[in-house]
Amino acid sequence: MSSDPMHAEVDRRCAAIEPQVVRWRHHFHRNPELPNREAGTAALIADHLTSLDLDEVRTGVSGHGVVGVLKGGAPGDGRVVALRADIDALPVREESGESFAATVVDEDYPGGPFPVAHACGHDGHTAMLLGAATVLAGLRDRLPGTVLFLFQPAEEGAPADEKSGAKEMLAQGACDDPVPTMAFGMHLGPLPDGHAGYRVGNQFGASCLVRIVLTGRQVHGSTPWEGVDPVPAAGAIQVGIGQVYRQVPAFDPITVTIGHVEDVGRFNIVPGEITLWGTIRCVAEADMGDVRRRLTTLAEQTAAAYGCTASVEYLQDVPAVRNRGEWVDAVLPTVVRVVGEDAVFETPPTLGYDDVSEFVNRFGGVYLMLGAQDGRLADDGGLEPVPGGRGLVPNHNPRFYVNDDALLSGVRLHCHVAYDHLTGALLPRK
Repeated sequence: MSSDPMHAEVDRRCAAIEPQVVRWRHHFHRNPELPNREAGTAALIADHLTSLDLDEVRTGVSGHGVVGVLKGGAPGDGRVVALRADIDALPVREESGESFAATVVDEDYPGGPFPVAHACGHDGHTAMLLGAATVLAGLRDRLPGTVLFLFQPAEEGAPADEKSGAKEMLAQGACDDPVPTMAFGMHLGPLPDGHAGYRVGNQFGASCLVRIVLTGRQVHGSTPWEGVDPVPAAGAIQVGIGQVYRQVPAFDPITVTIGHVEDVGRFNIVPGEITLWGTIRCVAEADMGDVRRRLTTLAEQTAAAYGCTASVEYLQDVPAVRNRGEWVDAVLPTVVRVVGEDAVFETPPTLGYDDVSEFVNRFGGVYLMLGAQDGRLADDGGLEPVPGGRGLVPNHNPRFYVNDDALLSGVRLHCHVAYDHLTGALLPRK
């Protein structure tokens, strides 16, 4: 139990706002928007933050990003906590079965049309941070410092020829005034409801977008010898990627994935150009340069073997999310107080990525996983689905779901972490 009466007051106010948080989440879920297209989402966020009479609400930051600034009225040491939520959705056709499931199709998005869904939990992230902003704004006179509410667009990656996301928010001054002394956020996922998972070191891996353009010579399919067919080269590159894993040390995992193949043609035409889109993920960022060099060599020389050419680009670099040990030690007492000691556990490494790393790595702080599904901790320390439940469904799966009862834990975590940091109770040991 906490001896600080503010903790109980925060919890009371969080419980009172829970129904509204659920309504917000359902609204965002029904109305998902793809990266760099989050206009409606951002408008609702900005309208609500403005209604809270914050000291400042900035819009249009890195596309549709919104930044709220709340200056506390209690004396303090000038600390600034940045709370971050990502607001974009995915090009996924939803199969969750929810009554509020999305049916949106974006007809104009580059490469589309695409069905759109919040298949990664960002609707919940946005709703939880709106709830936290509401609670903390109501307690501003008792906050000994400043809270930055960072609603970030394009976490999933904007179209390749556009800029956005966390890096661009920083470039456009989102955290220049005031400068955070800590950043905090969390990601909903397939862990037991209300459980918090953490990892010292890389919570998420490093990532980049890969674009390989293979150029041949277009010709009719009845006379392939008169052209240069890039299709076999595309297939050979994808097969060859399996050998990249054997060319780098196996102690730090990597993945190279081609997720989309694009051409302009017809069933009876040998295409003149094929584009392969993919991603590289590395647990150890030091491996990224080596993997890139090997992939470039594979693409260029394989293309040459088939008589065509390859150009390889690496875009949208995202550094690994690094939870430093001293920050984890500082935040765990707060997390345990909020969700309970039995609901806090260390998670295994993952090659997922999240550009919250731009905030956490620069300003210090922690990024957590927050459970939101029908699971439980098994006796061996792993995870297992609850019998009769909806199972443990990974992010980005069409069946991905979030239980609404997990949202209150997220609102409380934002508020408790913010208050504890501002008061000096949540600081890394020097």
